[in-house]
Amino acid sequence: MKLLAGLNGWMLPVAAIAGFIFGGVWYGALSKQWMDAAGLTKDEIAARGRNVAHPFIITLLCQLVMAWMLAGVILHLSKGGAPATAMMGATTAAFLWLGFVVTTQIVNHQFQMQKMMLTVIDCVHWLGVMLIQGAILGAYGIAR
Repeated sequence: MKLLAGLNGWMLPVAAIAGFIFGGVWYGALSKQWMDAAGLTKDEIAARGRNVAHPFIITLLCQLVMAWMLAGVILHLSKGGAPATAMMGATTAAFLWLGFVVTTQIVNHQFQMQKMMLTVIDCVHWLGVMLIQGAILGAYGIAR
């Protein structure tokens, strides 16, 4: 599957699913802390009457887009002479996380008047997702 020349497109869903699984483990382990930080209870979440599958489907689709964009950045860096490796992919992901994800989360959570702990929980989640995706895509996502 070729989405960008030089990109192993089959690794995009692999990276997206790996990040999705990490999120399930992360928020499963921190569900009580997350609900406290978000100011929600199980009853309030259930009372919203939303389709339970909806956020998971959207999350998986967004993880796929994230993997595709991250792979594009790694691909362009590898064409500049930096070899695509798991370390290069993870390092690239960490820089993008710090420059775009953390800053966006902080601004959004501040204007939404969320607790700092929610920002920490969410930002560390996205760091884990991006490091996993970056390592997978750096190691296997660039056709050699």
